[in-house]
Amino acid sequence: MTDVTNGATGRSGWNIGLWAAQVVLAVMYGFAGFNKVSQTMEGLAAMGMAYAVDFPELLTRFIGTMEILGAIGIILPALTRIMPRLTPLAALGFSVIQVLAMGVHISRGEFMVLPMNLVLLALSLFVLWGRERKAPISPR
Repeated sequence: MTDVTNGATGRSGWNIGLWAAQVVLAVMYGFAGFNKVSQTMEGLAAMGMAYAVDFPELLTRFIGTMEILGAIGIILPALTRIMPRLTPLAALGFSVIQVLAMGVHISRGEFMVLPMNLVLLALSLFVLWGRERKAPISPR
């Protein structure tokens, strides 16, 4: 098996696509998580997260913390090749977050956000599959 970290042909395209997806996920979840841990619930509602005032604040803060940790976990273990197995686990966590988020949004009639949920779910599943099967990163 060829080492995927050296840009081997046949897998380098997958590696580039996976890294791009990982960066997009890290930015999106890092931004969302930071807002959830740093803004007031009313501020989040004003930003379009209307559910924030209807759920316990501690739940919103917990979700934000998990999003920040996931944003770190989707990049850092793969980048450093220290425990790279954490990267697909972070992608799995993001997938779970999106499935649950879609349930909340559907139950609240907030159908306009579902396309973004589906895109983030697809990217998360792509990274999960890709880093498990197509272009895994070898540990140091």
